Amino acid sequence: MFRILQLAFLILLVVVAVACRASAPGKVETALMTRAKRLLFVGNKDARNPLQANPQTIESGKEAFSSYCMVCHGLDGQNTGVPFADRMSPPVPNLTSKEVQSYTDGQLKWIIENGLSPSGMPASKGILNDDEIWSIVAYIRNLPKPGSLGEPCIYTGECSQPEPGQVQPQKAGAQ
Repeated sequence: MFRILQLAFLILLVVVAVACRASAPGKVETALMTRAKRLLFVGNKDARNPLQANPQTIESGKEAFSSYCMVCHGLDGQNTGVPFADRMSPPVPNLTSKEVQSYTDGQLKWIIENGLSPSGMPASKGILNDDEIWSIVAYIRNLPKPGSLGEPCIYTGECSQPEPGQVQPQKAGAQ
């Protein structure tokens, strides 16, 4: 029954979205979609992070974040140095924003694990294990000041070594 209501609500949203003009969403549309996302589409609301948010866990989360999330969210989770973050539709969220921080730990894990379509947030299921995802959640709850970690070297062209998880591009003709 709940799934039928979710489907009916989704159809209603699509009808409303189609009826709307092709421009940036207004406050009502944004609020409606934000509420729907939080209440209907993002699961795992009651799950609690089994890892303690101590310096070791946060550092592990930072390392996993740097491997998997940094390309879109920057090293600090606040889009520092990401050239396309504000040009995507919807824009890449600042992970210190009220919207992101108001998700429960379980919902953040669910988003990292399953992705968030059609936002461009990919699923990490099968790529990251539970401990890596939970440590990323701990890092998201303890992000550093914006810009304090610099910009990802893949955007500055100053990479001397690949960042964790980054594949070093090969020069043409190299084998």
